[in-house]
Amino acid sequence: MGTFLGAGIDALDKAQVTNNEAMQRFTISLDDTLAGQFDALTAAAGYVSRSEAVRDLIRLRLDRDQLQASRAAWCVATVSFVYDHHDRTVCERVQSLQHGHHELVVTSLHHHLDHDHCLETVVLRGQTPQVNALSQQLIALRGVRHGSVHQLPLDQSEAHVHLPLQKSAAAPPDAQPALEPPHQHRHLRPLS
Repeated sequence: MGTFLGAGIDALDKAQVTNNEAMQRFTISLDDTLAGQFDALTAAAGYVSRSEAVRDLIRLRLDRDQLQASRAAWCVATVSFVYDHHDRTVCERVQSLQHGHHELVVTSLHHHLDHDHCLETVVLRGQTPQVNALSQQLIALRGVRHGSVHQLPLDQSEAHVHLPLQKSAAAPPDAQPALEPPHQHRHLRPLS
């Protein structure tokens, strides 16, 4: 006999609004084993509701499909890997590859796991084909192990202009930074 999750799912009715987005209620039916596994996963991951877990699973699948179909022109990615820091050639290859693609590398985190091994996590942002290529190059380097890539597809917003703030007449001239000229830019935001 299956478990009906409709009563347990706390999805909001369409009339209710969260983050300025209307929500829709739907029900799903799962067999008892799968429902139990899902509840255990939900609890272990720290979700406060089944709805939050279901939403994240849907977003994860949509993101993956958009990246695979190359519908996302832009993405952000984390690339994590382990290497032996005594192997100076692998250290040099990792650093050289990152410096050679500085326009994609946002930041990197270097963590010493033990006396020999380091975990490095590199955050990349840019056009999806270039991010994919650099991700694969990093984890394919000789001496790199346990490579893992997580990508999030991004959408580029419409360009908009920021005007400089006016200085307050009451503030001393040196109390506020110099005004920057108006500038136009775009944002990259998650697709789902």
